[in-house]
Amino acid sequence: MSKLSVVIFGAGRIGQTIALLLAGTGDYRVRLVDSKAESLETLAGLSAASGQPIDGEVVDAHDPAAVRAACQGHWGVINALPYSLTALVAQAAHTVGAHYFDLTEDVASTKIVSALATKNQPGALIPQCGLAPGAVSVIGGDLARRFDHLKSLHLRVGALPRYPTNGLNYALTWSPEGLINEYIQPCEAVVNGHKTSVPALAEREEFSVDGIHYEAFNTSGGLGTLADTLSGRVQSLNYRSIRYPGHRDAVRLLLQDLRLSERPDLLAEIFRHAIPSTQQDMVILFCNAIGERDGQLQQQTYTTTIHGAEIHGRFLTAIQLTTASAICAVVDLLATGALPDQGLVRQEDIPLDLFLSNRFGKVYAPQDASGALKAGASYRQAPMLADAAQ
Repeated sequence: MSKLSVVIFGAGRIGQTIALLLAGTGDYRVRLVDSKAESLETLAGLSAASGQPIDGEVVDAHDPAAVRAACQGHWGVINALPYSLTALVAQAAHTVGAHYFDLTEDVASTKIVSALATKNQPGALIPQCGLAPGAVSVIGGDLARRFDHLKSLHLRVGALPRYPTNGLNYALTWSPEGLINEYIQPCEAVVNGHKTSVPALAEREEFSVDGIHYEAFNTSGGLGTLADTLSGRVQSLNYRSIRYPGHRDAVRLLLQDLRLSERPDLLAEIFRHAIPSTQQDMVILFCNAIGERDGQLQQQTYTTTIHGAEIHGRFLTAIQLTTASAICAVVDLLATGALPDQGLVRQEDIPLDLFLSNRFGKVYAPQDASGALKAGASYRQAPMLADAAQ
């Protein structure tokens, strides 16, 4: 079968990981673009690791004409750029009729992408394909469908260092700009059956998983479109980020007491300077639903802890693995005809069984105690089931 051509905007750690995973299947022809030439210096190594050629191009992501030209002729456009560029890339992809995928957690950006779907253009628009929103939304949608009457759906996700050593009990595992945005923007929720807005960093709770104590609190964007989808159908719906105890209070001191929420660029610079990154990270998902089924009040819980793994001879951190695998799974599902190929596709409408059986999505399946992928989990399967036009 012919390969599907995809262009990935953003050659950061996640963009490079997406390129590695997709190219490594042999089913996709991958082009990686970035505004900085030095970001593309890894292409030779990525190509060697994946066993397939990965092309590169320098493109000014702030230039609508240049972005549109870079999208032209590709089956799919994957946006791994900062959320501030979501609307520009989505518009370009939609204009040329390419399928569009992104990782944004930003609520306002997603509403812009959703609005594009009202125009009668070819191509699917699938925003929020990462970890949260993204995979957690797929899980949440599945839990919601298990009940005749859903009472509560609570989603908890954390990307954490395994060995915290500083006062924040944290290490940088992804973009500090995206992290800060989650901490300062209002959070969507459903309270007493009605969609509403609740403040970030509020409603702190404590719990334990496998004997380790954690806290969780409101952060923005993690619900994706679930609040709209389930409004009026659930009494309580919320998303909270998991952290080690003490993190919320330290962040609130910085953002609120020292008013650094008014200077997020400065805080991002401070975080980059002072907070180390780590390859020894983990991702925790704890999703819990309560509702009525067959006349009985029941509870359903989905939980897993994911660690880093070596793929194509390269070690990927837990956040790289989960984020890139989630969007690659959605790309795969669209390519095989499992998802609608036009209009807006919401994460919660993606069947969990299809997601987990996918060669990428199976990283979210429950793991053994060591954190290793369960036997049979692999990134190489038989070729995709359906051809698609270039």
